[in-house]
Amino acid sequence: MVVEDEPDIYDVLLAMFELWGIEGVAFVDGGEAIAWVDAVDEGRVHGDLPELAIIDIRLPEASGPEVANRIRRSTKLKDVAVVLITAYRLSTEQENEAIQTAGADRLMYKPLPAMPELRSILDEIVKRRHTSATVQPANDEKPPKS
Repeated sequence: MVVEDEPDIYDVLLAMFELWGIEGVAFVDGGEAIAWVDAVDEGRVHGDLPELAIIDIRLPEASGPEVANRIRRSTKLKDVAVVLITAYRLSTEQENEAIQTAGADRLMYKPLPAMPELRSILDEIVKRRHTSATVQPANDEKPPKS
């Protein structure tokens, strides 16, 4: 999943997914992305769902952290790995706030790394997210005492 309003970056990310054999879904603004997440939760979207969302922080209609927060509240997408991206330099406080609001796995600055390095980073993030999702106790289970 790509949510990016900059056409060049949008096109590059989708082309990269295609080269990797990943069928991606993409949006150019936060409102479209949130509407799609709502449609997924309502059962109106069929087929494979994404394992990864790359979301620009500054988007029209809804910010990247707002989009990611909606993904985290989704019954069907809550375990998607989320990477926020931005071209703007943020203070440590702004970085932490964006990551916390979004429930993001990582924040990356543009320009993004070269394709092989980016693939490695994204694969590791997805792997960690899958691992943590499979070891989480169910909502009605209590975690083991240590």
